[in-house]
Amino acid sequence: MPDIHVSAAVIVDDDGRVLVVRKQGTTRFMQPGGKPEAGESAAQTLIRELNEELGLHLMEADLRPLGTFVSEAANEPGHRVVAEAFATSIDPALATAQAELAELRWITPSDVATLPLAPLSLEHLLPLAWPAPTR
Repeated sequence: MPDIHVSAAVIVDDDGRVLVVRKQGTTRFMQPGGKPEAGESAAQTLIRELNEELGLHLMEADLRPLGTFVSEAANEPGHRVVAEAFATSIDPALATAQAELAELRWITPSDVATLPLAPLSLEHLLPLAWPAPTR
């Protein structure tokens, strides 16, 4: 199964909501981010993508590395997505859907059951934003 390498952002606001986006012509929501251009580091890729897609102006110091995660690709059948994920926090008023994005939403854990989400978001990234309570 071919791999698609991406950088992805887990963006949380002050109310604990997480930003997800949907690209034009697709049905599933996912964390914002995208594929690297030649010579870019994972953080540089994410900073560029967040600027292009959401109008955000971040620096590497604004990003906290979360690790590398692998899941079935949401929009490319037969492919796996290998994501370098980073966490950051922003004011929701700063993000606007641009470029290839059709929609953005700030979601809570209660939205997960009803919103079509990418496997990477469901399996790895949203659980990082909303850890399960310990007993």
